[in-house]
Amino acid sequence: MSPLAIRLKEIRLAAGMSQGELAAKAKTRQGTISLLESGKTRRVDLDLLERIAKALGAEPGELLVRETKKRGPRG
Repeated sequence: MSPLAIRLKEIRLAAGMSQGELAAKAKTRQGTISLLESGKTRRVDLDLLERIAKALGAEPGELLVRETKKRGPRG
């Protein structure tokens, strides 16, 4: 599992866009946006990441966040 997650929904909502609007601007399917937001898929090619960022008026790096590791029972 990747230590990076895509922080899409929060940025999309702040931009006042629906998933469909973002998908149209990024030239992708609304289902793709939904899968990325829900975490059901984490695979995104760099071209798509750049198109999504541009559609949101953001930098691609703003969409990525490092996830902290979950510690086991030993702490």
